[in-house]
Amino acid sequence: MPKITKVYTRTGDDGTTGLGTGRRVPKTAQRIIAYGALDELNSHVGAALAAGVTAQLVEPLQRVQNELFHAGSDLCIPDEDKAALPCPRISPRHVDELEHLMDALSDELEPLTNFILPGGSSAAAALHLARTVCRRAEIEVLRLAEHESVSMDLRRYLNRLSDALFVMARYENKRLGIADPVWDSRA
Repeated sequence: MPKITKVYTRTGDDGTTGLGTGRRVPKTAQRIIAYGALDELNSHVGAALAAGVTAQLVEPLQRVQNELFHAGSDLCIPDEDKAALPCPRISPRHVDELEHLMDALSDELEPLTNFILPGGSSAAAALHLARTVCRRAEIEVLRLAEHESVSMDLRRYLNRLSDALFVMARYENKRLGIADPVWDSRA
């Protein structure tokens, strides 16, 4: 576990940042953009928690926040360096847990009969926002995967997480007795 004594280091003033290997890369590198999107996603999950989600979603969302740090760690060390520098990673277990969570929450929801709009309660709206940021983070990771090796487990996790955040937003509205706003295709 790193010991952080100062938040600023001045080493990034030249437009570079360090990977977990110590190698410096431009802050505009696709790897940095990808895990920056994960960091943004984690902040949105934190905002959803701060908005006061129902008790049943607190632990799963806190777990997701921790797993997003695993995902950032996974990206911080390129795959070719992981044998020498093991790090926390996303595994099939994390994907399975998201699927089980979605199944359990979905059992309490009515089937969708229309497209829904982001909204309802403040916490549900925050979860929808996190979902959209998750989709973008997934795209950034896939862009990285076009040029470098990226864990398939991480890719699957982000795909499931966006779905899970959608289900959680619907669950949040249902628990509060707030109808999901629906798309009016004739508007």
